[in-house]
Amino acid sequence: MQVLKAADLVEVPWKNGGGITRGIARGVVGDRVVWTLSRADVSENGPFSDFAGLRRILTVVEGQGMDLVHEGGALTAAPFVPVSFDGGLAVTSRLHGGPLTDLNLMFDPAACDGRVRPLQSAGSMGLTPPPRGLSAIHVVSGSPEIGGRTCGVADTVFATERVAARLAEGDAFLEIALAPLDQSLDITLVIASR
Repeated sequence: MQVLKAADLVEVPWKNGGGITRGIARGVVGDRVVWTLSRADVSENGPFSDFAGLRRILTVVEGQGMDLVHEGGALTAAPFVPVSFDGGLAVTSRLHGGPLTDLNLMFDPAACDGRVRPLQSAGSMGLTPPPRGLSAIHVVSGSPEIGGRTCGVADTVFATERVAARLAEGDAFLEIALAPLDQSLDITLVIASR
């Protein structure tokens, strides 16, 4: 089990210059990136960066949500509800009530599968990564105990084996499950560093 603390996240400009992202981790095969996980601040309405060839799962973790407007309509990104769409879809954000922060999982659907599950019910549970994959547990609120460690908001825990978690009232996290589609594919975890 490895932990990336919120204080160690580094701000970088969006690919299109329209906001700020904090990289959390990526999965690589050789020199090829097959998935990325990051937090992004969206402070105003505007276009999203183009990530053609990737699947994107966006979850609003702070703020009131937004609509992702595209040529065929709009997707609603409500707080704590994962929204999945093609990374190459040309979308423009329309904020519901001011700035927000979202968690972005982007992955190559030809190489791996990614899923995001929100958890906020008080109690104890075991989190099991997919075979040959990993779980990234990203804290959204409170201070849940994960793998025997108390974690804070925006901390991320990475586990390749089953890990115990305990949530009190007001705690919430996202469980991100990542798995290679080809069981012989060796995906290396690279955690962001300062």
